[in-house]
Amino acid sequence: MKTTVRHIVMLVAVLLVGALWSGVWAQSVTPAEVQQPPVEAAEEVEEVEEKLDVVGLIMDHINDSYSWHIATVNGHHIEIPLLCIVRAESGRWSLFSSSKVSHGHSYEGFYVAPKGAEWEGKLVAVGEDGQVYRPIDLSLTKNAAGLIINSLLLVAVILGVAGWYRRRGCDYREVPRGFVGAVEMLVMSLEDDIIRPSVGKDYKRYSPYLLTAFFFIFFNNLMGLVPTFPGGANTTGNIAVTLVMALATMFAVNVFGNKEYWKEILWPDVPVWMKFPIPLMPVIELFGVISKPFALTVRLFANILAGHTVILALTCLVFISVSMGTTMNVVMTVFSVLLSVFMLVLEVLVAYIQAYVFTMLSSVFIGLSRKEHHAAHKKAK
Repeated sequence: MKTTVRHIVMLVAVLLVGALWSGVWAQSVTPAEVQQPPVEAAEEVEEVEEKLDVVGLIMDHINDSYSWHIATVNGHHIEIPLLCIVRAESGRWSLFSSSKVSHGHSYEGFYVAPKGAEWEGKLVAVGEDGQVYRPIDLSLTKNAAGLIINSLLLVAVILGVAGWYRRRGCDYREVPRGFVGAVEMLVMSLEDDIIRPSVGKDYKRYSPYLLTAFFFIFFNNLMGLVPTFPGGANTTGNIAVTLVMALATMFAVNVFGNKEYWKEILWPDVPVWMKFPIPLMPVIELFGVISKPFALTVRLFANILAGHTVILALTCLVFISVSMGTTMNVVMTVFSVLLSVFMLVLEVLVAYIQAYVFTMLSSVFIGLSRKEHHAAHKKAK
């Protein structure tokens, strides 16, 4: 039960940091870069709406947004408005529904920058000097809302599994089955095959974070494959989210690293001329400290983003081939559906693999920061 509580605390911490990461500070552009007013931008969108914009369709799903779009029926957009929280240039905070600034509308001087603008798809405003600027934006976007929903669902699942053990107390004679048994098998495999061998003797200290990271990534990956609300948010395909997760691992590695770890970085066992007066090896080692979280960030972000892009591109083949005739459209539809189903099943496997790899690499990096080689060598002598 204590371990479960730790999981929840770590999950909430990661969620809060990820949500705060989406805040953007005010910036400005020159008057020459100011785009057309939002109403005219909306008219231009309506003119090209009849044509299928494949790139735009894919980017709309991949990019973040201020509302949760579900479907479009007869030109009417069915979507869930989200909360916009922005701070104007004057210092005034505004809270309003995203429906007030959707589809080219403006509210209190704020509007969503149209396509081709400096901050396309972001809330902007025109300042007193006539320049378009980016306000401090702490809005609850689709990805932020997806993180909250997915986290709440994950907490409910973990608490439900923990409740099974709590109701049975210390009776270990009954073996869990079904979903509870699958979760136990997954936790034990991660603990025995990855965390314990990689981290070392004090692995229990890091198990709450590593298990939380695995389930958080895995659950968000799966929810991203669900096409309708509450799924479909590209959370782990957002580099800000993966960066925060990587920084959490970097924090665990470098803050809790022992003296042996820092000695290997700042004063490694190499010839003195490689450390003094020019600290060649320490610089290389410090570069490795930065490159490790970078690798974690890009690996997860790129794989999930690529999977979403491929599935959407295959789905668009059905609509692209309409103008090629009935026969071609039927052939391409069958091909698109079969390949999309195959890719969707493959993405479920990728969702697990990416969570597994992130946890494995984090465990290895933490284990490297807990070196005891020299101490063990001295004891052997």
